[in-house]
Formats: sequence, structure tokens, C-alpha cells
Amino acid sequence: MATAAPVLAPVAPATPPARPPGYYVRRRLWRNGPAMFGLGFILICTLIALAGYWVLPDNSPNANNGLVQLQKEPPGFSATVLRRPLPEAAQSTDSDNIFRTWLRGRAPRFQEVPIGGYKVVGDSVRIQPYRNHSALADLPTRYSLAELGGKNAPQSELRNTVENERIIHRTYWLGTDKSGRDMLSRLLLGTRISLGIGLVAVLISLTLGMLIGAVAGYVGGWVDSVLMGLMTVVWSIPGIMLVIAISLALDSKGVWTSFVAVGLTMWVDVARVVRGQMLSLREKTFVEAGRVLGLPQSRLIARHLLPNMTGPLIVIATSNFAAAILLEAGLSFLGLGVQPPAPSWGLMVNEGFQLLGTEAGLWLTLLPGLAISLLVLSFNLLGNGLRDAYDPKTPLS
Repeated sequence: MATAAPVLAPVAPATPPARPPGYYVRRRLWRNGPAMFGLGFILICTLIALAGYWVLPDNSPNANNGLVQLQKEPPGFSATVLRRPLPEAAQSTDSDNIFRTWLRGRAPRFQEVPIGGYKVVGDSVRIQPYRNHSALADLPTRYSLAELGGKNAPQSELRNTVENERIIHRTYWLGTDKSGRDMLSRLLLGTRISLGIGLVAVLISLTLGMLIGAVAGYVGGWVDSVLMGLMTVVWSIPGIMLVIAISLALDSKGVWTSFVAVGLTMWVDVARVVRGQMLSLREKTFVEAGRVLGLPQSRLIARHLLPNMTGPLIVIATSNFAAAILLEAGLSFLGLGVQPPAPSWGLMVNEGFQLLGTEAGLWLTLLPGLAISLLVLSFNLLGNGLRDAYDPKTPLS
């Protein structure tokens, strides 16, 4: 007797594994080309800012080693430079400390002057003036090998030291400014100031904005009215006027004053966003459950409400980062922000602006202006990408 064939049950389609929300946020962001370009440029600028003086062609403090004879030279310019050792008393005792070099730069150990050429004759070096003008009018045109070598050694060794270490050929890839300083070094070091001001401003604005916005939105009532009135008043005052007032109150116009002043002008945006999110979240079921369990208000806000605002806060932080960089550049351009000789991009634009109409004015204005535009554009592209990535309606493909 034949047996019936077994009936196979239909195979249910495999369900995709459960993923945390962060997985889809990262996937949407990764597929956003402009946002990834902005993130990549920001990461490159961050690495340059962290490396600081270690990667600069001119690692003197503030990249301020200027050669007046080489002022306003075009990009790609090369020159021969004579380096005379400074007396030991004039050299810094901690110039070889790599951490101090990273933070503040390395004090110069040589007096540098451009030359037109040289010729070794016996135990001395004859120097030709740079471009046949009075660049060396106050300096001798003949030096002994021992003087330039800085030590007593055989003549062959001294000659090798002088030709390889004391007379160098230097290329200024982005030219020089009106003081003869290397534009490439100052542009690279300017990323530290721009990103530093942006970071401090974002941290201050997030701290104040989250605190004031959370209290206003959660408590409500007259507290909300008072804090909203404070936000409205601060919102109506121009940022430049606030920075001037803060600078006058602190009686200073240094770098750190600019950091704090810019940060204190940007917290209102964060506070308004946090307040609006708090008003919509405070009536949720998990908040009511927390109240029933007797959780204190501070814990409800800090542990349960604010973490639900991560997406909007990250987006507004990137927007504030870009706004802080623009505000700092504008203040420095007007002379109200970072003060010379610090290599602020706004100051560099101002120096180039004063030379507009000359051959050097174009690139001295264009280079720092382009750096500001690229960095601000990168933060805006990243902010737009984050906004789309945190929107669940944005398709993954």
C-alpha cells in the first residue's frame, strides 16, 4: 500500500533582524555624499588643528617669523635664506620640549635673512645681497665658517654644516603676507583658532541653552514666561553688540575672551529648540510613569527627556559651529575679536583687504576667505545630512 507524500508547510519569509535607531541614522548619513564630503573636510581640519605647530613649515609662535624682504610674494615663490645662530642667551631653554612646541610653537634659534647667493672662500663665506638692494645693509657680507657653524670643528665639517643647515632654499607654497610671513603656516594654524572658537561656543551654548530651555519647557507657568522674556531680549540684541559688551565687562580682547563672548551669544537658539521639544515630551506616558514613581524633576529632565532630543541638538550644534566661525571671522575683521599676531582668518582677510588694488591683495584676501567658506560650507552640509539622517521618513536608498 502506497504512502501519501508529506505535505510541506510554506516557509515564512525571513524577517530582518531588529536594528537600533542609530544604525539607520548612520546608514542614511553614509549614503549622503555632500554630508560625507563636509565630514571629511572637517576631520582633515581637525587633524591639522590637533597637530598644530608640529606640521607647520614655520613653527615659530603664531607662525610670526616674517622676513620683510620677502613681503607680498606670490604663491610658489622660492628664496635662499641664510640662518645665523642666535647667542645662547637669546635662545629659549625649553625650545626642544615637544609638548610646548605643540602648544605654543618653537622660539626661533636663528636670525634669518634672504640672500642672493653665496660663495665659500677658504674659511669664510661671502654673501651676495638679495636682489642687489639694501637687504643686507646692516649685516656683514662675509662670515667665517666657525661663526655660521656655531662650533669649532674641522673646516670640511663646518662647510658641510653651513651648506646643508645654515643656507637653505625655502619655498612659500601660498606666498607671503605684507610682513613676509608664510601664508601656508598661518592658514593651517588658523584652523586651530576657528575650530577652537566653534567648539567652545557650541559647548557654552549647549550648556546654557539646555539648562534654560529645559527648565522653561518642563516647569512652565511664570517661570516659562520670565525665561522666554529673557530669550526675546537677548535675541533682539545684535551679536556684535553683545561681544563688545562682554569684552568691556571682562576688560580684555584676547583669544579666550573671543571664545567666551561668541559662546554667550548663541545659546538662545538651543534654548528655544529644547523648550519646544520639552513641551511636546513632558506629557508623554513615560514621563507620567516617572512622576508616579516619585522620580525628582532633575532626574526626569536629565535622564529621560534630554536624551530624547539628541537628534535636534546635534543638528543645531553643527549649525552653531558654522555660525560661530563666521561670527569670529567678522569680529576679527573689524578688530573686535582675536588680536594680532594670532593667525585668525578674519584678521588675514582684513590684511588682504587693505591691499586690494595691488597684485598681492587678490590672493591675500582670497586664500583665507576660501578657507572660511569651505569650513562653514562643510558644517552646513553635515548639518543638513544629520537632519535628513534623523528623519525616519528619509528613505535608506
